[in-house]
Amino acid sequence: MIDNQRNDSDIVRFLRNRRTVPMNTMMIFINLVAFLLTELTGSSLDGGHLVSWGAVYTPFMEAGKDYYRLFTCMFLHFGLSHLGNNMLVLLFMGDALERAAGKIRYLLIYLLGGLGASCISCYLDIKKGVPVISAGASGAVFAVIGALIYIVLRKRGKLENFTARQLIFLAFLSLYHGYTSAGVDNAAHVGGLVCGFFLGILLYWGRGKGSRYPKRSGNGQNQTKSCSFSGH
Repeated sequence: MIDNQRNDSDIVRFLRNRRTVPMNTMMIFINLVAFLLTELTGSSLDGGHLVSWGAVYTPFMEAGKDYYRLFTCMFLHFGLSHLGNNMLVLLFMGDALERAAGKIRYLLIYLLGGLGASCISCYLDIKKGVPVISAGASGAVFAVIGALIYIVLRKRGKLENFTARQLIFLAFLSLYHGYTSAGVDNAAHVGGLVCGFFLGILLYWGRGKGSRYPKRSGNGQNQTKSCSFSGH
């Protein structure tokens, strides 16, 4: 009985804390809704189906149209594990960033960092000359981590339960896993990390250390690349 009450209180506390991070909650919610819609209308594992929902397809981009895909691809995922890995990391990292940087700064880092990652990835894929379908939120997730690394460094190496060493090791381990796996959009990961770090500098610069905030799988002739934090 006591354990049940404790579990209930933990859930209630978790839900209550969501009110302090509305932007991160909204980004997670949008990703979940987009996944449900792609599943209800087809299969999220079908690259062609995701293209119809807004995934990046390099021949379309090379033809000089459908630039909106650089944005919409950030909310689409190849399967449940792809979605789950990205959202789990975003849940913790995004919450910490929004509490530290504020709602608007968090949203700008997530959206602009993710968009920058998409642009870098698409440009490099077009240069390779191989048709690629790309989707996933990890460019934006890496942008969140890049900004967190900068903020933690500004705060002398610690923010809430995160240290600079932990974040840098996590980013390195994820990048290494991506480069040793097939079908992973490594350019989006690196691009998101770099974009996020510099957005953190631009948007967090001037905020005092005493802030008021608490401390790709192939299919046919086309390749598909997933932006996933864990490398899926």
